[in-house]
Order: sequence, then structure tokens, then C-alpha cells
Amino acid sequence: MSLPRPEFDYVRRLVHTHAAIVIDPAKAYLVESRLAPLAKEHGCASLEEFLRLLQSRAFGALHREAVAAMANNETWFFRDSTPFTALAEQVIPRLLEARGRDQGLSIWCAACSTGQEPYSIAMLLRERYAPVAACCSILATDLCEAALQRAASGLYRQLEVNRGLPAALLTRYFTREGLYWQVRPEVAALVTFQRLNLAAPWPAIAPVDVLFLRNVLIYFAAETRRQVLTEVRRVLRPDGFLFLGPAETPRDLGDAFQPVEAGNYICYQPR
Repeated sequence: MSLPRPEFDYVRRLVHTHAAIVIDPAKAYLVESRLAPLAKEHGCASLEEFLRLLQSRAFGALHREAVAAMANNETWFFRDSTPFTALAEQVIPRLLEARGRDQGLSIWCAACSTGQEPYSIAMLLRERYAPVAACCSILATDLCEAALQRAASGLYRQLEVNRGLPAALLTRYFTREGLYWQVRPEVAALVTFQRLNLAAPWPAIAPVDVLFLRNVLIYFAAETRRQVLTEVRRVLRPDGFLFLGPAETPRDLGDAFQPVEAGNYICYQPR
């Protein structure tokens, strides 16, 4: 490990304290690969110099940038596809039958990164449920302010739209802007972006019908997972649906959630 152990341990403590993310002791390379560009951006000659700068001052904007950089912002449109099929073909029809088609639905994408997930859901609503799409709302939150700014801009590079986005949806819901593709207003209007740290006390959030919390819990320690899932149960409607990643379950809260089949996908509902 080229990064000295004390500096590596400092980053681990910083990230755990302010984002509850646990960095494996064997993954010092993640610190180097994710913080080195930030160090260069702030004029530091080395990562060690950047870390000394962080340690020399009280927690502030620079520390938040470092913590956000250590979060995993990997995402793409219609990631893994199966959850979106379950949402379109199983979950939304059940909810609309229970609510009535004039009520609309409230959907929350937690840890939305640069916005591909909420925009995927917005396009799905426009494609499959156009009559009620305008009554639906999608809240998209993330810890990283820079990622949220990119998401809110709705601008994506060619490489990004090539990842998971069908060509028909690209031409229907994006316009070409030089080297970028711009999300069209009718899709962007369905999504509201907001900064939220899942591991910190949550602000007031209106009850939601669907909560996408995919590939997030795996980065938290057990106590933080329990804390997050307790909050999830509070904001998710009694017949709402929780979507988790393939390696995640809500078992940290015992039997507080029950698995529900949605086609080929397993969602969870409060008991």
C-alpha cells in the first residue's frame, strides 16, 4: 500500500463518521483512485499533501467533497433491467388499482448518484402510464452535491447514454446538445433532486409508495443499516414497495418487512 497507514485510517474514520460508509482495510487503492483527482483539482502536489490539508482544518466543504468522492457513484440507465420490469409490470399496476388512477404515485430514489435511475423511472412512467405520469412525483436524493448538480442538469455524455438506454428512448426523451444529450423537459419535470445523507437524521419526507434503495445498504455497518431501515419503514406506505440490491435484504430489522414477489423480482413491504 503506497498510502501510509495513518493517512488511510484517517480517511476511513472521516468517511465512516460523516457517511457511515465502511471502507475495507484491504482497499486502500480506492482512497488513492478516488481522492487523487480531488487533490490535483485543489492544487495539491500529492494525495498525502491533500490529506494533511484536510487534517489541518475543521470539517467543512472540502471534507464533504472528499467524503462524497469516496461514495460509490456507479450507475447507469435501467441498471440490471429486472427491477424496472417489476416496477412497470407488477408494482405500478397493483398500486394504481389500490389508489385509483387519478391519485398518482410518490416514488423515492435514494442514493441516486448522477440521476440515471430516477430518469429511467420517469421515462418508464411516460412510456407505460402516460395518463397518470403527470400526477406522479419522483424524489431523487444523494449525499454528493456534485453528483446532484450533474443529475439536475440532465446532461449526459454519449458513453453514459450508451449504458442501458434503448435507442428509441434516447431519441424520444433526449435532445442533442453538442457533445451531450439533454433530458427533455417532460421527463425532468417529474423529478426533484435533494441532498440527503441517509446515515444522518432524516428531514421530514412525505410518505412514499415506492422506494428504490438499491446497492446502498451493503456499504453500511449493521447498526447503520438498522437505523436506515427503521426510517424506511416510517416513510414507506403500509402497502408500499421497497426495492433493494441483489445482495441486500432488510433482515437487520427482523420481520419488520416481508418479501413480495413481483414477477421475477423480490421486493419488500412493511409487515
